[in-house]
Amino acid sequence: MAPKTWTKETFTLNTGAKIPAIGLGTWQSKPNEVREAVKAALQAGYRHIDTALAYGNEHEVGQGIKDSGVPREEIWVTTKLDNPWHKRVEEGIESSLKSLGLDYVDLYLMHWPSSSDPADLKKHYPDWDFRDTWREMQKLPESGRVKNIGVSNFAIKNLEKLFASPDFKITPAVNQVELHPNNPSPKLLDYLKEKGIHATAYSCLGSTDSPLYKNDELKKIAEKKGKTVQQVLLLWGLQRGTSVIPKSVTASRIQANFELDGWELDEEEQKTISSLPERFKVCGDAWLPVKVFFGDDE
Repeated sequence: MAPKTWTKETFTLNTGAKIPAIGLGTWQSKPNEVREAVKAALQAGYRHIDTALAYGNEHEVGQGIKDSGVPREEIWVTTKLDNPWHKRVEEGIESSLKSLGLDYVDLYLMHWPSSSDPADLKKHYPDWDFRDTWREMQKLPESGRVKNIGVSNFAIKNLEKLFASPDFKITPAVNQVELHPNNPSPKLLDYLKEKGIHATAYSCLGSTDSPLYKNDELKKIAEKKGKTVQQVLLLWGLQRGTSVIPKSVTASRIQANFELDGWELDEEEQKTISSLPERFKVCGDAWLPVKVFFGDDE
């Protein structure tokens, strides 16, 4: 069987919608860089752009989309509801659409399962949690402004809590979580598969100055393939059935991260990468007023 053309591949969600396998992440991208990065990515062939209200760059993402000249209907746009906006879902999506300069988004995610009090971000609302937020988010697809809804940073424990809610009607289409060989979360991936929820991998390269780039096993595989460690990491994620959203603002890297067609990792290589013993998380939950990671994803 010939290797997949990943740049054209999509994953079908439980709604029937097709999310592009490879996207551009924009977290931690500096102002002015984002607009150019989005334009470069779309012109290089990317068809998924991921942003969030919390990143403070939706306006620039929208400008980059316009600059690219790529028709809106060809682009998958994901954005996210910020923690202090949990009681204002309607205002949250309106704010994002206005900033993006778009009529709709393809995917709207609850960024974190934490309903933070906007008056004091160290506090959680006493009378509201993510189950209430989801109840409100479930109303959005009817309006046409949001095509699919999902969650982000949800562990098994919180997903179980969500499913048990009396207001629960719509299964999230996607759970966007940190996934890389040092945070592989096999249990969580199995659980999502069983529930028909697609996983999108963020920090899929291990983020800025990633220790993964120096890993000897990964370097060996990359050398053998004539590829970069970054390309090997992305293919590993794709071959696990997750979409990937590598973040970069450098046009050459954006291009290189997209060169994933016509080759593959064999079973042994995939297994070697999945078995790397080191563990680290780019995004913990210490900054949140509630714990959201419980070690139930290993």
